[in-house]
Amino acid sequence: MIEQGAIVIEGHIQGLSNTRSLGEKGIPVYVVDKNNCVARYSRYCRKFFKCPDYNTHEFIEFLVSLAKRENIKDWILIPSNDHAVYSLAMYKSELDQYYKIPDNGHMVIDNIYDKSKLLSIAERCRLPIPETYYISDPQGGLPGNAHYPVIIKGRNGLTFYKTFGKKVLLANDETELKKHLTLIKEKADISKVLVQELIPFDGKNKTVSFTAFCENGIIRSYWMGEKIREHPFRFGTATFARSIYEKKCYEQSVPLLKELKYNGICEVEYLKDPRDDMFKLIEINARTWLWTGLAKASGVDYASILFYNLTGREQNYPSTYLTDIKWVNWFTDLPYSFISIAKKLMTPGEYFNSLKGPRVDAIWSRDDKLPFFSYFFLLPLFRMTR
Repeated sequence: MIEQGAIVIEGHIQGLSNTRSLGEKGIPVYVVDKNNCVARYSRYCRKFFKCPDYNTHEFIEFLVSLAKRENIKDWILIPSNDHAVYSLAMYKSELDQYYKIPDNGHMVIDNIYDKSKLLSIAERCRLPIPETYYISDPQGGLPGNAHYPVIIKGRNGLTFYKTFGKKVLLANDETELKKHLTLIKEKADISKVLVQELIPFDGKNKTVSFTAFCENGIIRSYWMGEKIREHPFRFGTATFARSIYEKKCYEQSVPLLKELKYNGICEVEYLKDPRDDMFKLIEINARTWLWTGLAKASGVDYASILFYNLTGREQNYPSTYLTDIKWVNWFTDLPYSFISIAKKLMTPGEYFNSLKGPRVDAIWSRDDKLPFFSYFFLLPLFRMTR
């Protein structure tokens, strides 16, 4: 029997961070992914396996077969994909005899990833949320008191993204809204989307991520960061971020995670509304997120926390962390920053000033160089498959 280790599910940038976090401590790490991935090239990835689609029972059968074939027992599973999170929760009983997984039932995960259910729970906890509308008729429009612009998003974000290629659709008026909804109805169930007011952007209100490790909804460790730059602008993935502390986000997250009875690692996203200065809930990710390496650089190593917790080893949960540490993915931040400068959304001086101070790279590591060069040569492939 091989010593206890971890299976990193989906080896994109956060998977690479998780692989390094555990591998640096001598913990065996295997990486599984549907496609080629950057984490497989890490010196800390002992083996790589290509797997079926995460959103299938074949994926569960693959994990069971892997455990038997590799003679591994009680390894932990660390997913970095929402569909994988769903599958692990749904088929936890089949996996329990082979792997260690946070004890979240399917209902807990459904309450998080179904945005309509999450928003209802948030309201019950008295958290502020954006004005939200549910549509049954694409031509029906919104109530008379609704304000444009609005965004259209899926009740399940990853499914919406895979169907339409965007996280959200923007409608500046009723005509544009009806056009989007009509197109959506041709490809999906209109009841599976919701419409929300677009929180105004004042140039300062960035997306804030409150992240935590929880046991039955009780926060053991937490960390916060904000997206400084992202692509696409306002509705995208972080290219540059920094660690912060925002007391209000902590205070709002405590009752929400307790109500959800959540176990494991999560990311709670907020956006400050400049009209009322309230941090409004956007979504929760029940997994590690793209820039989880920034939390590690700040002093909260979530992959290690999860491993030690699930394997019953003693640990001291971090109660503090460093702020104003930066994180950058040069492969995305450079081109999108140039575009922002060209569109006069940012000045060259603002860009170079943002780089000052302690900084961690999303991919480059002096002790683990191959992933950086692999990412460079495989970037066109990653753009097609991610």
